[in-house]
Amino acid sequence: MRIGITPWDQSVRTASALATQATQAESLGYDSFWVPESHFGPHAIPEPLMLLAAVAAGTARILLGTTSFLLPLRNPVQAAEQVAVLDQLCNGRLILGVGRGYAPPTLRAFEVDPRDKRALFETRLRRMQRAWSGAPLDGEGEGAALKLDPLPVQQPHPPIWVAAFGPKALAQAGRLGLPYLASPVETLAGLVDNYAVHAAAVGAAGHRPPTEVPVMRTLFVTRNARETAALRERVHAEALRTGRLPAGARAEDWALIGEAGCVREQAAAYRERLGVTHLIVTRLRIAGIDRARLDEGVAAAREALA
Repeated sequence: MRIGITPWDQSVRTASALATQATQAESLGYDSFWVPESHFGPHAIPEPLMLLAAVAAGTARILLGTTSFLLPLRNPVQAAEQVAVLDQLCNGRLILGVGRGYAPPTLRAFEVDPRDKRALFETRLRRMQRAWSGAPLDGEGEGAALKLDPLPVQQPHPPIWVAAFGPKALAQAGRLGLPYLASPVETLAGLVDNYAVHAAAVGAAGHRPPTEVPVMRTLFVTRNARETAALRERVHAEALRTGRLPAGARAEDWALIGEAGCVREQAAAYRERLGVTHLIVTRLRIAGIDRARLDEGVAAAREALA
């Protein structure tokens, strides 16, 4: 199982601060470093590709990924160019996690009708894939067909994973034949059902099952039972405020928080029940934990999952 991680300290918004975390993750043996996309709220990350470009310059081996590059918000040709340039900058280390967006106010701020997000997602993704293939674009320039340049290092394009939440999004990802990148705030039992929906859509569309089964999980290795109980309570209370957890869910149903042996056993359950191939450690910005303790937790997580 490949182990990835998202940034764990966003209090300083500089290229060096972000790159330091990525190089630290690389030195600890993490396989990938992921940046999400968010808009307008505290600690928003509106341009994940720009941040990963900074990381690319300071790393050599670790793969670089977006957990949710929101296609409905972007011009597809420009987005295809940006992705291709980043794949060139990191020499083919990019994994492109794409999404639709779910917050209506954010979509409307970009002049996108929330009812159109799925259709826009699909048409823009297909246009990007066509551009990456080197095929002529729809426009004409000085009598000659326009083509994307540069193309991505990875051909025909970087791996594409679809961040999905809800049956319609799962079915769309499956119909496109693309891996489903699972959210951090769904229970293991819920993910079993989700992967069944995704697999059914993959089969109905005549695709081969994707070989990648990636899951994002809140994960923290604690020192003792007291710290475990306190952290589980804290992260669960924060997740409940999002309104996305099913009724009756406990922290241990969706978050991997505990001492090293416990976390190792929980991760094994994801491998056994879902066939998880990539586990992305995320949501490490836990209130009340200082940077030194977070750094220690990042190292302990990688060791526990070795």
